[in-house]
Amino acid sequence: MKFQVRDLGRLSYTEALEVQKETLEKVVNGESPSTLLLVEHNPVITLGANFHEDNLLLPIEGYAKKGIEVYRTDRGGDVTFHGPGQLVAYPIFSIAERGKDVHKWLRDMESAVILTLQSFGVEGGRNDVNTGVWVGSNKICAMGVKLRRWVSMHGLALNCNTNLGYFQLIVPCGIRGGYGVTTLTRELGREVTIDEAKPILIQRFQEVFGEETSV
Repeated sequence: MKFQVRDLGRLSYTEALEVQKETLEKVVNGESPSTLLLVEHNPVITLGANFHEDNLLLPIEGYAKKGIEVYRTDRGGDVTFHGPGQLVAYPIFSIAERGKDVHKWLRDMESAVILTLQSFGVEGGRNDVNTGVWVGSNKICAMGVKLRRWVSMHGLALNCNTNLGYFQLIVPCGIRGGYGVTTLTRELGREVTIDEAKPILIQRFQEVFGEETSV
């Protein structure tokens, strides 16, 4: 699979969502190759298709007072946080080119992240029940996708040096029972920025998904 990479820098969730939708239409219509969008968001809590209200630990207005947007989206999954220090990747990829296997698509995305963590000397793995990438019982990368005509949108969020305090305002991904959230910075005991992690994630996507072409 050939894909191109677009680095959007830092955008609000709603701005990046518009770029996703525009890119999706182009890929669906054959006007653009599969595209990996990379972005860092302003603080936002997104509510997925399987959202349960009790996974918000504050009233909606409470998040606004803290400068956090709340946005209901159409990706899979429950509630999650995006914000500074988190590398968000939206692969707008044609799944038809990879056998129309959604399960394999999710596992391949996890593989790209696990390989990224290996580059830092961090052992990441899968959880038998919950999608995403974990370090022990702590989630380091959340995932949620949606397909349209076998083209994927939404994607993954890798915690680099994210402020973990934000995750205490929600039940991340609706997962209870002793699970937590972590970052590369916490695991390594040193600051790991998005700029450090970004080229490595791109390289690992190349290894898992095929050839990348720059724009």
